[in-house]
Amino acid sequence: MLICGLKLTHDGGVAVIEDGTLLCSVEMEKLDGNPRFQPLDRLEVVEDVLAAQGVGLPDIDAFVVDGWMAAPGEPAPMLREVTHHGRPLALEVAPYSEEDGSAGPALSRYEFDGMPLGDRLVRYASYHHVTQHLLGAYCTSPFAARGESALAMVWDGGTVPRLYRVDTAPFRVRSLGTLFPVYGNAFADYCAQWDPFRSAAPARQDAQEISNAAVPRNLDVAGKAMAYAALGRDEPDLYRVFDTRLDRIPLTFDTGIELAEWCRDHRATVWPGGSDADFVATFQGYLGARLLTALRERMAELAPDVRSPNLCLSGGCALNIKWNSAIRSSGLFREVWIPPFPNDSGAAIGTAVAEMVCKEGRTVLDWDVFRGPRLLPVADVPGWTWEPCDAAGLAKVLHGTSEPVVVLNGRAELGPRALGARSILAPATDPKTKDRLNDMKDRADYRPVAPVCLEHRAPEIFSPGGPDPYMLFDHRVRHGWREKIPAVVHLDGTARLQTVAERDNPLLAAVLTEYERLSGVPVLCNTSANDKGYGFFPDVRAAARWGRADLIWSDGRLYSRR
Repeated sequence: MLICGLKLTHDGGVAVIEDGTLLCSVEMEKLDGNPRFQPLDRLEVVEDVLAAQGVGLPDIDAFVVDGWMAAPGEPAPMLREVTHHGRPLALEVAPYSEEDGSAGPALSRYEFDGMPLGDRLVRYASYHHVTQHLLGAYCTSPFAARGESALAMVWDGGTVPRLYRVDTAPFRVRSLGTLFPVYGNAFADYCAQWDPFRSAAPARQDAQEISNAAVPRNLDVAGKAMAYAALGRDEPDLYRVFDTRLDRIPLTFDTGIELAEWCRDHRATVWPGGSDADFVATFQGYLGARLLTALRERMAELAPDVRSPNLCLSGGCALNIKWNSAIRSSGLFREVWIPPFPNDSGAAIGTAVAEMVCKEGRTVLDWDVFRGPRLLPVADVPGWTWEPCDAAGLAKVLHGTSEPVVVLNGRAELGPRALGARSILAPATDPKTKDRLNDMKDRADYRPVAPVCLEHRAPEIFSPGGPDPYMLFDHRVRHGWREKIPAVVHLDGTARLQTVAERDNPLLAAVLTEYERLSGVPVLCNTSANDKGYGFFPDVRAAARWGRADLIWSDGRLYSRR
């Protein structure tokens, strides 16, 4: 059975699953130099994406569209910012999530008529947006592969954190309810009211419901604020103030804005001398502590039925490595799994998986992280020369020149992290490299650069240093290594580590192995290969036009600017 999953709002994408195997997941921001968070707002693009994968529209057995929110004043969610060959559409989809406070079965399938694709109208299914997060996480997890049950927490921008139980034999998903009443967008919206994010922050929503606009506000703030918090001090004494204020603020999508405005208005009494970074760091710490407390209390309620279970995390909030690490190290869970696409970048996969589960009864997805779009073919690049260069040769270039190298290899990685297929690699031994890379990327100087390290060497260099192939947990750089790899040490002594094993990423493992042989250091800098505000470079020509790197390595060729 061929299933095509579609995410039509922000972070748009097309995913195709055939008989339980992920053939591809193409995020719109990774095509043709599109802006980040690009929606899939033209249905004819679906035809192009499928054709590039060798799949025709008639080959697809089921089309599935991700659910979304109803716009203010509308009784049902309708996607109105979608066109087909220039003709505007209104596509009805499933609601964002089940009713607040509901418990019981959590898989609801909706079916609709009338989505134009090619020269015909097709019938399509739709699932709650929360459902795709939940099943996209569980069905890609090692728990599903082992036939094990798990708990799953979904905390996304448009929902409060919800806990679910996924049982096997027979397969069943049940809601265990809300953990606490704060929408996932609150952190980004709160931080957007403080410098350096305040000047670019959009105005608040006038309605209680957020609209189904293609790109909501502040999508790019949460990741930056997570890094910026290292400039501040987390003050637990302020947590009680946050508790009191949040109890008095109605639960809306403007809660984070209202809390930040109150803090600014009462700054002199709440925290005299507290900097903007202090308030950002403290709210991040507060939300992490509240989340962990809620999980601990819920686990106590579930005992003895559930003891040290598996846990899947998904939704945009699962990109916060501080919260993830606190949960993993809490001892509450035997194992914690987060897919490399916990935010909406994985929504097309998740919604296709939901149809796979409901229509085929499959609960395990056969996948790997390099199922994104292929590089566009390029022969010569005007103004550049090239020569053959294998992985060992790339390591020699990095060691011999200390220059950053744009690396474009094979199919793109899934999700928001560059994992070696669309990366900029550089030596980590010079502290100036971080500033150089941030200058190249036009990023603020407080932004960290990630380390990439051979998996078997990571525990020696980082703590805890366990396998972390998708950069989703926090690791502290061990003493004795901070001076050796200063470019990847964040302001608080931590790093967003990517570990690499030869079985999963043979090219990057070979580069690191040879680089260690030459330098004695099994670590390199890794940052994403993209222009500011845009997705990954789709080909060598795009990286060359960017013009901020003199070396590009792609599929066995080293390109040098003339």
